[in-house]
Amino acid sequence: MRKALDRAALLRFHRSNGRGIIMQQPDQRDHGGGVDAAAARFGGQRADWIDLSTGINPQPYPIPALPADAWNALPDAAAQTALEDAARAFWQVPAGTALIAVPGASSAIARIPALAPRGTVRIPGPTYNEHAASFADSGWEVVEEGNTDAAVHVHPNNPDGRLWHATQTTAPLSIIDESFCDIIPEATLIAQATTPGTLILKSFGKFWGLAGLRLGFVIGDPALVAELRRMLGPWPVSGPALHIGAAALRDTDWADATRTRLAAEADRLDTLVTGAGAEIVGGTPLFRLYEVDDAQAWQVRLAEQHIWTRVFPYNPRWLRLGLPVPDGWARLEQALA
Repeated sequence: MRKALDRAALLRFHRSNGRGIIMQQPDQRDHGGGVDAAAARFGGQRADWIDLSTGINPQPYPIPALPADAWNALPDAAAQTALEDAARAFWQVPAGTALIAVPGASSAIARIPALAPRGTVRIPGPTYNEHAASFADSGWEVVEEGNTDAAVHVHPNNPDGRLWHATQTTAPLSIIDESFCDIIPEATLIAQATTPGTLILKSFGKFWGLAGLRLGFVIGDPALVAELRRMLGPWPVSGPALHIGAAALRDTDWADATRTRLAAEADRLDTLVTGAGAEIVGGTPLFRLYEVDDAQAWQVRLAEQHIWTRVFPYNPRWLRLGLPVPDGWARLEQALA
């Protein structure tokens, strides 16, 4: 059985004071990563750097042995069915909904605006900016509030970890992005998948730490999922991803142990960074958002020690850090001293 975090622990990871928030424009596609560019500016080889700019589990799921045909044969229907069955069981997907595996959640984000006639989409910000960019590129008007033709809610939100209630996520086309929800499964809005016009996104790369595998899932309205399947064409997910994803989704013991470890490491990171003068804004156990006096200055200070962090163009005081690899803690402590 999965362990449930108590409500107090859950809320501890989702505080937000909302100060200094400026709406991000749809064309501002800033992301974490970019360590190559950081190394070019601050020196060192890529392998010398600790990348804290993303919210990816630094201790990924151990890749199992793969059959040879995962590499040298076209992905077959049985492997795809096995993966989708494992996903349905892991997320307790409601009956009557459809599920599709996709080559990364971003591939679905890029295509979803084409599933409905262009109109107005509500995307409360600040949040993960690819949704707004994708809708804007498709000719939609992006707003933050009001009655709209579509809505996107990132749950928990990136970067501040806000959680949404089911009553807040309604729209004729409703997208609920749960890319970071596997760390707090009791907060899922998966029951909303039965509501017509609703799609729930799941990311494999974040919680399982295998972002390079490019695997994600879309769950919800059967008609919308069928159209998305048509758009993606045959064999959207690679053979290795089908096998690795199915094994990981069946391994609930690993998931339980990982949630416990990530919660403890997030506490450790909070203690370390607040001790250096930052204030917690929010986040999840996979990434923490802090308010500092000058986020750019903090980023440069850490980059000079070959530690890369995330800053945001719409708030000069927000600094986001992911968790370091096990042997990176000492370097982070020294850099913040």
